[in-house]
Amino acid sequence: MPAERRKRLLATVHRVIRTDPSRVAPTQVLPIIDDAVAAKILDLAMRIGDAMFAVGASAHEVTFAIVRITDAYHLHGVQVDVTYNAITAAYHRGHDATPITLLRVVRAASPDHAKLQRLQALTLDIVDGLELDAAHAAFRVIRRTPFLYRSSVVVVSRALLAVGVALLFDASPVIILLSFVAALCAALAQAGLARLRVPSFFSQIAGAFVTTIVALVVAALGTAGIDPFVGIRPSIIVASGIVLMLAGLTVVGAAQDAIDGFALTAGGRILDLTMQTIGVVLGILIGLEFARVLGFGITTPIDAIPFGPLPVQLGGAAIVAVAVALFNGAGLRIIIVSAVLGLIAIAGYNGMLQLSVHESGASAVGALLASFAGILVAHRLHVPSVAVTTAAIVPLVPGLAVFRGLLGLMQSDGTTDGLLIGIGPLVLAASIGIALAAGASLGLYLGTPVRATLTSVARSRARVRR
Repeated sequence: MPAERRKRLLATVHRVIRTDPSRVAPTQVLPIIDDAVAAKILDLAMRIGDAMFAVGASAHEVTFAIVRITDAYHLHGVQVDVTYNAITAAYHRGHDATPITLLRVVRAASPDHAKLQRLQALTLDIVDGLELDAAHAAFRVIRRTPFLYRSSVVVVSRALLAVGVALLFDASPVIILLSFVAALCAALAQAGLARLRVPSFFSQIAGAFVTTIVALVVAALGTAGIDPFVGIRPSIIVASGIVLMLAGLTVVGAAQDAIDGFALTAGGRILDLTMQTIGVVLGILIGLEFARVLGFGITTPIDAIPFGPLPVQLGGAAIVAVAVALFNGAGLRIIIVSAVLGLIAIAGYNGMLQLSVHESGASAVGALLASFAGILVAHRLHVPSVAVTTAAIVPLVPGLAVFRGLLGLMQSDGTTDGLLIGIGPLVLAASIGIALAAGASLGLYLGTPVRATLTSVARSRARVRR
């Protein structure tokens, strides 16, 4: 092979394999932004991110929103760091320019999905070209917007959740009513403690204690032969209360932050979730021990109480999803989407059980289907995906397994068989909880590229029609 031809061949191979530095622009054209304007842009982005984080958004969503806002105002290269209770953003134009760094501490986290929806809409408006001063004004309006519902509506909606859980087990009208009363008492106790600024850990203990005491009173009345309490299964009442206590925990958010690589935020949320769950466990144990001292008790169910027929489950799941959406401050659109996704989750769960899939695996599939459908519908209807996904998976929370395990441990005789009676249901409950978090997170990640593809196809069709 001639030398010239060999050189050309080697040059061709080199171009195919290696990049050409000469084709890369040595500098990047950046708009000149005054330091005062840059600080104003960064401040707006930080305030919106802070507000989103406080009302239930994940760390990834907050980071993405801050970067999108700053990019929209040509403030490129902003570095964002989100931890469990603080957000830091830094902008440095170059080695000769003065860096700008802002830090905001997230004081409290309380779900408010209607406000989250408005904040996401404001972010889209900014990306579409909303002026900086107008964006600041719009954010001030959103920030001052109170919670969508009165406290009485929140309390009743929390009690309504217990009705949905009891309905999942095809409970009798008496048990459904008693579950509502027990949950209402627990919700009122927690609302009163919240006004006194008592930490949520002790609030969880109080709520679980009240629910357990109501169930024990019902069991005592049934043992005494007093109608209509004879034959009542008080374990369903406690299970409804447990789901109520655990419904507000950020299981999906914690799992999503862990998968996204926000280790500190995920660790903080998981620790908070663990403490809240321990509070529920302590409240139940204190209630059972209190009853034991007084000579009362609840018989441990030999077998797990199964869910009722599918139509009844669908009704219960819809009620639970609507109740969760209500006490999280959701608007009508989010409530409707949450109810539909709750039906999808319970239908997927039952479909997997029909295929002899383990209960934890069936729960994971139900959560996956609901979250996958949720992220597609949420983008199209402009509702937060985390809002509808959280409400949809609550009907699958293993409240009864938790109570059976705790009751079994309390009544065990210290032998290996006695301890296994209690440990078995607790292990099942833990596996279902992990499966719900994993399934919901996986559904969100599988749905993200599909949503992006559908969005690009829709935009291409819109341009062709024009």
